[in-house]
Amino acid sequence: MLKSLLALLLTSVAAPSLAQAAPPAPTAPSAADQRLRTLYEAEWAWRQKEQARIETDDDATDAADHLPRVDPASQQARLAYWQKTRAELDRIPVADLSAEERVNAAVFRTSLDAFIANAQYRDWEMPFNADSNFWSYLAPRAGFDKAADYTRYLGRMRDLPRYFDEQIVNMRAGLKRGFSVPRVTLAGRDASITAYTGADTTKNPFYAPFVTLPASIPPAEQDAMRQQARTLIEQSVRPAYVKLLAFYRDEYLPKARTTLAAEAMPDGKAFYRAQIREYTTLDLTPEQIHKIGLAEVARIDAEMRVTMKKAGFTGSFEQFQHLLRTDPQFYARTPDELMGVSAYAAKRVDGELKKTFGFLPRYRFTIRPVPDAIAPYYTAGRGGLESCMMNTYDLPSRPLYQIPALTLHECNPGHSFQAAVAREGPNRPTFRKQTYFSGYGEGWGLYTEWLGTVMGIYRTPYEDFGRLSYEMWRACRLVIDTGIHHDGWTRQQAIAYLAGHTALSQHEIETEVDRYISWPGQALAYKLGEMTIRRKRADAEKALGPRFDQRWFHDLILNLGSVPLPILEQKIDDWIAGGGKNTLASPAS
Repeated sequence: MLKSLLALLLTSVAAPSLAQAAPPAPTAPSAADQRLRTLYEAEWAWRQKEQARIETDDDATDAADHLPRVDPASQQARLAYWQKTRAELDRIPVADLSAEERVNAAVFRTSLDAFIANAQYRDWEMPFNADSNFWSYLAPRAGFDKAADYTRYLGRMRDLPRYFDEQIVNMRAGLKRGFSVPRVTLAGRDASITAYTGADTTKNPFYAPFVTLPASIPPAEQDAMRQQARTLIEQSVRPAYVKLLAFYRDEYLPKARTTLAAEAMPDGKAFYRAQIREYTTLDLTPEQIHKIGLAEVARIDAEMRVTMKKAGFTGSFEQFQHLLRTDPQFYARTPDELMGVSAYAAKRVDGELKKTFGFLPRYRFTIRPVPDAIAPYYTAGRGGLESCMMNTYDLPSRPLYQIPALTLHECNPGHSFQAAVAREGPNRPTFRKQTYFSGYGEGWGLYTEWLGTVMGIYRTPYEDFGRLSYEMWRACRLVIDTGIHHDGWTRQQAIAYLAGHTALSQHEIETEVDRYISWPGQALAYKLGEMTIRRKRADAEKALGPRFDQRWFHDLILNLGSVPLPILEQKIDDWIAGGGKNTLASPAS
């Protein structure tokens, strides 16, 4: 569930590319190509049905009139299907596939491996963590366009008690075998449930889409929908959240495990290695990642001290960090002030895009605050196709000198820009358009923070220090995630390490550490992905010399779509060998 929620933030249906020349006349696919297409198309259609998704008339997918089945029998049936599908994939000779289908096969296999591993470890018994959950994203923040959308939404509201009951059964099973979110990360997370338990149905988040309905829906039908919504909130939605809240407070929290490490759970060592492979798409050991992290921390620390001197500060590094955490000049007084800094940074990026990318998507995003119900424990920001969210909760914990780097990562040219390119890029198979690998996606986001130095986005040494602090933050993740889940670090040890190496506020530090504790492996994707892209850019610059054009390098990465990092490396190597040309000037390979 969490993986699907995360994927929805950055995936969408791609329209035919506006950047490509007219394709040549199609040729008949080989027998191997056709076998592969039949296999992944069938799996995708089956998966959408399992996830309660339907196809829409614009070649996208949307939520159905019910929620997915999450009971153990359904989960085991999915495991069996994926195992059977992977066995069929194994029988297709890779050597007989076309170049494009080889990439499709690699993406498909990597996804199947992750689905199977998660099912084998019964990850559905821990369907939330300190960062994300299954109950906060069921009520949309805006209304729908058509009456049919509202009808399906009402159906999901009606099905919600069954869905929550199945999740509770699963969580009880996880508690029984010691497979749970660590207790220390759970304090205060019940606030995200209480927002749905108020007695006033018109103030319940589920009612928000009914406040203003499209004019295309007749007034009498609007009134009937509103009445039905109020009835469902009173009789289905609110009671389900009240029941979930009681379970969370009275049963889950007291029985949640007191250990922190993923390796302390059943089959923990193998589970943690599987999480590393899923999120990074790399076959690295915890020891290797920890060593990489320590080296990156040392390198970035040296750069931070140089930047501190550029700011004219003559005290110690610790004193400089104290200044950054406490001086009022670095903090917004109102949410709009923080949002304005982010919006201005995004607009400055707009002026540099033509020098940085060959293909500029038409799709536009907006910048919104993180919803109040989840803001207290939510991360600093999150980007997506429709909107880029900035967290304006607890402004004294949101230093403005970090907002430009955050905006590049989440909004432009990071995740929101990336998602728009995916929407308008090459017309690849549907499962490719909606597959998300964290190593690729988060690697790109962190890479764009560094790219801001090339684009001239950071105007002061403080903003550049904020950028370095963010890079240090991601390097520390390599050390902390493996430290907690493999080496037995305590929560306080992790907090002290992050506080000692970054200028993050204490609130952000504690929120982030709780995220790493409760979501093993995910935080590793950012730095390992960014290091891959920067390493391959350096290879391209060295090999191509004056022929290197960053526009074509970036177009290659984004138009390739989300792929495992080894595939990304391979495609960049092929591009370098071909002379670093504009790949969008001719049909995509």
